[in-house]
Amino acid sequence: MLHTDMLPRDTAVRLIDENGATVADDRYALPDADTLLAAYRGLVEGRRINDQAGALVRQGRLAVYPSSHGQEACQVGAAMVLGAGDWLFPTYRDSVAVIARGVEPADAMVLLKGDWHSGYDVRAHRVAPQATPLATQLLHAVGFAHAAKRRGEDTVVLALCGDGATSEGDFHEALNFAAVFHVPVVFFVQNNEFAISVPLSRQSAAPSLAHKAIGYRMPGERVDGNDVAAVLAVLGGAVERARTGGGPSLVEAHTYRMQAHTNADDDTRYREREEVQAWIARDPLRRLRAHLSSTGALDADAEERFANGAEEIAAAMRTALNTDADLDPEDLFRFVTTHRSPQLEEQWHLLREEIERSRLDDAATAPNGGHR
Repeated sequence: MLHTDMLPRDTAVRLIDENGATVADDRYALPDADTLLAAYRGLVEGRRINDQAGALVRQGRLAVYPSSHGQEACQVGAAMVLGAGDWLFPTYRDSVAVIARGVEPADAMVLLKGDWHSGYDVRAHRVAPQATPLATQLLHAVGFAHAAKRRGEDTVVLALCGDGATSEGDFHEALNFAAVFHVPVVFFVQNNEFAISVPLSRQSAAPSLAHKAIGYRMPGERVDGNDVAAVLAVLGGAVERARTGGGPSLVEAHTYRMQAHTNADDDTRYREREEVQAWIARDPLRRLRAHLSSTGALDADAEERFANGAEEIAAAMRTALNTDADLDPEDLFRFVTTHRSPQLEEQWHLLREEIERSRLDDAATAPNGGHR
């Protein structure tokens, strides 16, 4: 028996079009003006975070940054639909969502700076560490949701991933476990059309990625990922369904990666500039600004206030990341095991001797033999 009520729509849910006009929907209601205004502030801050992080990469203060420029509606929506007791399991591209969830911007950048650990307290913010390997965080999210259910907690887990992650075995294992054990988790796929250099057409022959949900007997839905109003409505509905015992669901957001995969990627090798330019008209920030301005909910004072707030975040990022970290080489060995093995101890002594020799060599070759 085909559960047609679990199939996604033929077209993605949209509540605000590219020009800012309202689109009527027989199932999802447009969020109220205050909610949309808060979302707009999040979009302004998210865009500024992306721009500032890109500049810090060029200055050598960040090792890498996977930009979510153009995907901010998904990022902000993901953070806004969660309650205080819910958990977010992000990917490496979800720094804006992590920050919107309450993590300090500088702390969210620690991993991308090249440090060996997450820079924030995951329990305090209920945000799991950002995951670099594709789809591994989905298994963690499902396990966490299963444990929360067994403990009787009122917790929903939102697990983020990209379209490339749906080609990984971990994605299917996570959906299968979530469905079999009926856990309160929502899988949110940000389909930005490219998994690094591989287009969606080379990853899946399904009508949409949301259609994959029916194979696990969970509902799937498609949403315009550049319409933050629709993201809030659809994703919020899925979270509420999970909270009230409805089990897992899959939401696919149709969006686009406006910039390269990371600063180490040359996207001109696998896509045309015309394709990228075509998505400018669908920009989530410009779309919501047009809507709020037309309804009178957004004025020049609010615009200035939001811009100033975003600039404060960017300034805090610059200040934190322009400070050189005081690194201890022994940390490479200190936290590998509870008790350091003889082999690790030997390696540390070798490294320490090499560091000392290098220090002495530098002192000997310095002007005046290192003395002032």
